[in-house]
Amino acid sequence: MARTPRTSPPMPLPSLAKVFAVLGDDSRVAIVRLLLDGQLRTAGEIAEQVSLPASTCSYHLTKLLNAGITVCKADGTLRLPVLRREDLDNSFPGLLDLIRQDALSPTENCS
Repeated sequence: MARTPRTSPPMPLPSLAKVFAVLGDDSRVAIVRLLLDGQLRTAGEIAEQVSLPASTCSYHLTKLLNAGITVCKADGTLRLPVLRREDLDNSFPGLLDLIRQDALSPTENCS
């Protein structure tokens, strides 16, 4: 019988300014973009997919968790970061769409 992973209680969502501060790092935006597909991944799998050393990825995942942008699902000894998609969509409509479309990255047309 398959176990259902437990989810950590979410932190309250921070202000928009704090969300932008946390998402002001390209590595964290890359992690959020990866998590948008809803697949469960370990920190090691995320690190590999966003081309970060495991320790650096862990640091960024902790920042996202502490900011309330993600929660952590526990499945036995595995800890699986999950995006708080519904909460973020309700509190900051359109933010995840911008991240998905890579609209938060610098453009060549900016002066």
